[in-house]
Order: sequence, then C-alpha cells, then structure tokens
Amino acid sequence: MEKTTVKYGLHTIKACEGARRKRKLLGRGSSSGHGKTSTRGSKGQTSRAGRHMYAGFEGGQSPLIRRMPKRGFTSKFPVVYQVVNLENLNGIRSETVNPETLLAKGLIKSKRLPVKILGTGDIKKAFTVSAHAFSKSAVDKITKAGGKTEVLKNA
Repeated sequence: MEKTTVKYGLHTIKACEGARRKRKLLGRGSSSGHGKTSTRGSKGQTSRAGRHMYAGFEGGQSPLIRRMPKRGFTSKFPVVYQVVNLENLNGIRSETVNPETLLAKGLIKSKRLPVKILGTGDIKKAFTVSAHAFSKSAVDKITKAGGKTEVLKNA
C-alpha cells in the first residue's frame, strides 16, 4: 500500500503572527521595561490607584448629557394600550366586540391591559364595540356602519 501525506489538517493550524501576545508584567523592576510607574505615566488621576472615570466623562469638560437641553415629560406610570385596527374586526362573527372576544380571536394578548381601537381600514357590518379607548376616526366609522361604541373603565 502507498502512504498518502496530508498537507493540510488540524495538526498544521497555527495562530497568525501577532495574534498571541505575552501578558504585560507590571511593576517588576526597571529592567523589565514595565517597572517604576508600571506604564501609567507620572502624576495625575490616571496614575493613581482606584482611578475611575464614569461613562460619559470628558476630561473635566461639561459632559454632553449635561449640555443638552432637557425637554418634555416622561410618566413613571405610562398607560400602554393593546392596539386593534378596525379592519381586523371584520373577521369576528358576533355582533358585540369586547376584550374577551378579541382575546379569543387572538387580536390582543392580555385581558388585563387596556384596549384601544384605531380607525385603520373599514368595517362592513354593525358592531357594538366595547374598549378602553377609541380614536376619533374609529368612532366615526363604527357609527357610520350602524354600530355603537362603549368606553370601558380601566381596571
């Protein structure tokens, strides 16, 4: 039998030149090249032990986050609605639409969160729609189709 020699394989793989570096050994005397100040330079905040610059530190200059104007208001308790478009109601067969029927149809994910009906699309039949909020266009389109809207209270 003839022997075949494999030129390439896992046994021939090597790391690229410069990919593996030796660890810097600090503070091992002046002859090590990293002695005395241990590559930190002399004096100043960065040479001290426990040096720490927070995220956004700009070397004593007033940081960008403090220079930018603060506007508006963000509520700690925002009301997050589950949105349903009018065009999605066309697939429902019952005459009354409420959070229970929307959940059964898969249009909302939770009965606990409030529901808002938006006016995107058209509806083809009269519904009695119960939800926590409605857009103006949704109310107009529902009443035009001969239906009614009922606003539910938030739980």
